[in-house]
Amino acid sequence: MSTAILHSRDLPRPPGPRQEPFLGALRAFRRNPAKFLESVAKEHGDFAYLRLGQQDVYLVSDPEAIKEILVTRQAQFKKSRMLERARILLGDGLLTSEGDFHLRQRRLVQPAFHRDRLAGYAVIMAECAARLRARWKPAQRFDLAQEMMRLTLAIVGRALFSADVESEAGEIGAALNHVFEMFEMVLLPFSQWLEKLPLPSMNRFHRGSARLDSTIYRLIAERRASGVDTGDLLSMLLTARDETGESMDDKQVRDEALTLFIAGHETTANALTWAWYLLSQNPEAEARFHAEIDSVLGGRLPGFADLPRLRLTEGVIAEALRLYPPAWAIGRKALQNFSLRGFTIPAGSMILMSPYVLHRDARWFPDPLRFQPERWLEDQSVRPKFAYFPFGGGVRMCIGERFAWSEAILVLATLAQHWRLRLEPGQKVDIKPLITLRTRYGMHMIAEPR
Repeated sequence: MSTAILHSRDLPRPPGPRQEPFLGALRAFRRNPAKFLESVAKEHGDFAYLRLGQQDVYLVSDPEAIKEILVTRQAQFKKSRMLERARILLGDGLLTSEGDFHLRQRRLVQPAFHRDRLAGYAVIMAECAARLRARWKPAQRFDLAQEMMRLTLAIVGRALFSADVESEAGEIGAALNHVFEMFEMVLLPFSQWLEKLPLPSMNRFHRGSARLDSTIYRLIAERRASGVDTGDLLSMLLTARDETGESMDDKQVRDEALTLFIAGHETTANALTWAWYLLSQNPEAEARFHAEIDSVLGGRLPGFADLPRLRLTEGVIAEALRLYPPAWAIGRKALQNFSLRGFTIPAGSMILMSPYVLHRDARWFPDPLRFQPERWLEDQSVRPKFAYFPFGGGVRMCIGERFAWSEAILVLATLAQHWRLRLEPGQKVDIKPLITLRTRYGMHMIAEPR
């Protein structure tokens, strides 16, 4: 195909929603992005066109086409606009870096997530969850989303940084809220200029970013001063050498550490929050889940060796990731003209792929809105690989996928040995799609002892 620049207005487009002058579909998209994309896919099919401001966007909801984009022809794309904008927070960490630099950094970080290290992390995961369950009281009311954020923060702090940051959880949580607020305006027209204005949201973002930096740089300084190699992620970042023998400076260590610090607890906390919600609404599935953990564990804390035996528990997490995937949308920007399903996508266009949309498609998941952990005990080869992709795919697949699976299963099993949770009366439940799929109104629950 010719690599001459093509303009979207000169090409036939796939069907799509109504476009407003200047804004395109931006107004409808911003009201609830995940649900909007779901409605577009249902109405217009697996390949749809929309415009967000001045950005041409193609929504792809076909698993084989997604495989082409994320795996087979991944070199023809770069990260999305949101991740480009995320550099103002994350710098050149794994989530935002590209090309050879990204591959080099991934190779340096990968050993921290090897299987032999997960057994040690599993002990930390269960111990932190056991401390939390000991603090809960019968009839206690709390925002479960905050409880899970605090717990996963403690786990990632101890496992990857050998640090106790639980006492900072309140401040770090507030900082993350301020940071994530900023990303709501990422897709606004001219957002790169809005970021330079002294807007209240930008002031909160800068304060939140500085608060996160203070924790990460403190951990780096303390580890450098001690000179101790603890074998954790932070030590690996500080001692790593590339092929030229060069080590990372504090800024690059900070970028990688902050990326994994945020990703390592935010997404798992969201998944656990939705898992507890789904269990609370499905008492029969909850009873089968409790029967499994009682039978397998017999009252003791779970460990790494128990993971293959906790199959229904894994199914609970898999269903939570299906119905409420933390990474609810994945974006790529075409580096050159790209042919797909009889259409030509011009260079510079954005392609959106939404796990939230694919995971709720009845073609791949019969009775898709039903919470059914047992569906994951069946043969999974009956559906295409990219009908279910909560951790992405290709060279940019989440590096901590096995860490996250282990953490979610062990934490859920540990807490559920002693407790079941029920929604507070009047609690509204809805999604809030930001960088991750958060709860819009929190998740206020009441603890009931088993």
